[in-house]
Amino acid sequence: MGFGLGCLLGIPLGLATGLSNPARSVADPLIELYRPVPPLAFIPLMILWFGIGDASKVVLLFRAAFSIMVIAARAGVSSVRISKVHAAYALGASRFQILRHVILPNALPEIFTGMRVAMGVCWGTVVAAELIAGAGFVIMTSYKFFQTDIMILGIAVIGIVGYGIDILMRFLERRLVPWKGKG
Repeated sequence: MGFGLGCLLGIPLGLATGLSNPARSVADPLIELYRPVPPLAFIPLMILWFGIGDASKVVLLFRAAFSIMVIAARAGVSSVRISKVHAAYALGASRFQILRHVILPNALPEIFTGMRVAMGVCWGTVVAAELIAGAGFVIMTSYKFFQTDIMILGIAVIGIVGYGIDILMRFLERRLVPWKGKG
């Protein structure tokens, strides 16, 4: 849910910052101020504000995905060749038509790359945040008892699940953006 909200709000903001200099001048400093701070640094604050329930996890994962999606969408807009925009204008396209039929389709490959990166960061954040419970807890507990086989198994499971998520994201990208890499 946090990843989805990060995409839902980050992509439109990234598109806006890619299309509008005033939007970029307002949003960029704020994004660049908190983007370098690891999501795990926010865990105590999330627990303090939202408790230990699902709300704090959703907000933490939103925070992890949001800035990545803003930057990916902005990069997608920047990657659109201006000649395509000029050609669409020459053919009589409106600004909305250019956004819908030129900019968005050309930005989608970058957006999907951002989604894959954001999903990986969210997965790593979940695993690290679960050092007190879940898969991370199993690894930490096995460390205390020198059970390297269980540690390795826990690490392997985390890697396999992460790889499965990435395979799913690549499948969706192939289905939804079949023109990627085809000029």
